[in-house]
Amino acid sequence: MGSTTPPSLPDKSSPSLILTQPTDAERRRTWSATHPLWGPALAHEDYVNREVYLGTVPLAKNGGLTQWILTDPSLPPDERPILSSCETLRKRALRTRPDGSVVDGIAHGIGAVFTDPQFRGRGYANRMMRDLGPRLRAWQGEDKKPTHAPDDILFSVLYSDIGKTFYAKTGWAPFASSHVAFAPVPGASCGLAPQDGYRGAKARPIGYHELAELCCADEKLLRAGLAKKAAESEGRTAVALLPDLDQLLWHLMREDYMTKHIFGRTPSVRGAVYGTPGKRVWAVWTRAYYGGLESMEGNTLHMLRVVAEDEAAEEEYLVEGFRSIVQIAQAEAAEWRLQEVQMWNPTETLRRVVDGCGVECRYVDRDSESIASLMWYGEGKTEGLEWVANEKFGWC
Repeated sequence: MGSTTPPSLPDKSSPSLILTQPTDAERRRTWSATHPLWGPALAHEDYVNREVYLGTVPLAKNGGLTQWILTDPSLPPDERPILSSCETLRKRALRTRPDGSVVDGIAHGIGAVFTDPQFRGRGYANRMMRDLGPRLRAWQGEDKKPTHAPDDILFSVLYSDIGKTFYAKTGWAPFASSHVAFAPVPGASCGLAPQDGYRGAKARPIGYHELAELCCADEKLLRAGLAKKAAESEGRTAVALLPDLDQLLWHLMREDYMTKHIFGRTPSVRGAVYGTPGKRVWAVWTRAYYGGLESMEGNTLHMLRVVAEDEAAEEEYLVEGFRSIVQIAQAEAAEWRLQEVQMWNPTETLRRVVDGCGVECRYVDRDSESIASLMWYGEGKTEGLEWVANEKFGWC
């Protein structure tokens, strides 16, 4: 493998340091180093193979995933030090303009920011992120061919697990980062009875085959909602990541890999839907495991996206629908050995529905973990943006 530590380490401000893509061997070195932190639910080899696999799923393939390392180029590849590392996923995104139009573009989601313990305390992660932010403004993927004009790169996002300060100093402003948590309840979905007047409208589980249609409906709703905000906001820009099928599949295929290795099977229930087209309420979720079954801490059923097609519907209707969806999620969380169910940053309408549904819950304002953070590449200040649909599906 060769030496990984140079005789003397360069200063973080050294102009010789470069931000570049790793070789295959360097990728595996990084994954091996991150396994103790992020992969205890899997054996080392299975964790490394998961990272290889995740490079083949729809969102990541064809240049969608880019891996980055900060390194000293004075040593040859595979012998140079990996001073800090991360990866980015190219995602579809939207923004509004003052004239009320909604513009399609690209956003980059940043994840897996890591510095090996032997290189910590030297400012390398700070240097990497300061170099990465401007680089992503026009980054097009591994082939580096301009498939989009630079103006089409709207913003980049990350989800900080080290509080709000570090990434804010390197250009990513923190946004709303809260969630509602529900406890797992074995059999919670059994014997649900619709309220009088809504018979036959009980929520039903959904699997892979419903997702494409729901994502298509969701995109139309989101575009219409953004256009309305643009008309009402007096010039304030709204932005959103698109919860399209590829974005959801990145989470669900990751989930499949984890559950197959932990339980020897994959789940069939990927969410739940209530009502008829035009008035549906639905949620799509994923199961996340960090400590496996030996340590339950962090094992969570995440509602990736929660949608009410008609937020002006009778509140009783919305409450009944959401209640039955949550009860299905609670039962799934209990079956799959998860600590809790989480829904990130609910809208004002969904907060009222949560309060009225009668299911015990707690509200959490996060100040240290999964802090949604955004760097804006357009005109104006990042802090002036409205981030719409700031939900778990955008996490990476």
